[in-house]
Amino acid sequence: MTGSTAATFTADDYRARMGRAARAAAEAGLAGLLVAPGPDLVWLTGYTPPAVTERLTLLVLAAGQDPVLVVPALEAPDAHRAAGASALTLRDWTDGKDPYAATAALLDASGRFGISDNAWALHLLALQQALPGSSYASLTEALPMLRAVKDPAELDLMAAAGAAADATFEEIRNVPFAGRRESEVAADLDRLLRGHGHEQVDFTIVASGPNGANPHHEAGERVIARGDMIVLDFGGLRDGYGSDTSRTVHVGEPTDEERRVHDLVREAQEAGFRAVRPGAACQDVDRAARRVIADAGYGEYFIHRTGHGIGVTTHEPPYMIEGEERPLVPGMCFSVEPGIYLPGRFGVRIEDIVTVTEDGGRRLNTTTRELVIVE
Repeated sequence: MTGSTAATFTADDYRARMGRAARAAAEAGLAGLLVAPGPDLVWLTGYTPPAVTERLTLLVLAAGQDPVLVVPALEAPDAHRAAGASALTLRDWTDGKDPYAATAALLDASGRFGISDNAWALHLLALQQALPGSSYASLTEALPMLRAVKDPAELDLMAAAGAAADATFEEIRNVPFAGRRESEVAADLDRLLRGHGHEQVDFTIVASGPNGANPHHEAGERVIARGDMIVLDFGGLRDGYGSDTSRTVHVGEPTDEERRVHDLVREAQEAGFRAVRPGAACQDVDRAARRVIADAGYGEYFIHRTGHGIGVTTHEPPYMIEGEERPLVPGMCFSVEPGIYLPGRFGVRIEDIVTVTEDGGRRLNTTTRELVIVE
């Protein structure tokens, strides 16, 4: 059974988030934030428009001002029912009126604003035309850590999503693999994730044999055979919060080399996890995992970052990558997922979602990281 974040968080929770976001914008030198339909709007207000159309919907946040949600009149009843509606003012507009002029009246005409990454160019260009002296920065650029630190209720939802993904793995390891297409196993993963409460499945990677050397392989029509190494990477949203886990399994007994490479990735994943602690830089997690693989002579085959943030989307800041010096803070959630990809042969990836605690890190995925033999 699926749930809803609207039932989990109260108007006071959303009021606090909007206030915190407005203050963060001011501290970053911004006149305010403009939030279009998408994950930021849901996180800040609990509101998901019934449909994303060319009609302007925009949350306006600025320090010292009450939050205002500009909505089309025909969608105002839905907005009034949102969990955070009582924490903001709704301004509706009717077809035939100019929503940009109404929105511009709420803004500093010469201000610089953070705006949702997924805002339509149609709306941004119209606002620029209405306020020629204004300027804009994407929220990811201006406030990359806006949603990064989860509160206790969010962490509970993240843990539940991780447990649902773990339950999915425990079931998928017992289904037949040999003789079936990758797409069939991927369909099993989708069904199991939904059965364990996911309302949205974002990816079900089943990469068998040589396809495992492609980290983002789309499950296809290749028939899985005995002797195949198989990378399984799957996740989505449960009650509005993300899961993402990877395990690598083998059909029948692996070769010594396959087992050695898997053990190496497992060691690297453990090293990355042990690097998680408050105050450490994001890049320290990447360095710890990458060092294990590079020292064993496989550095050129680890071809992606060690991790990405996760929350109301399955990929978001912070990123565990060289050059990211931002410190880890308790409540951050991100993946630790090193891999080795041998072109034309096989790949191995092991991934857990980890949250930063007061004295280290906690895994939100707890299924075995040993090489699992499937049939």
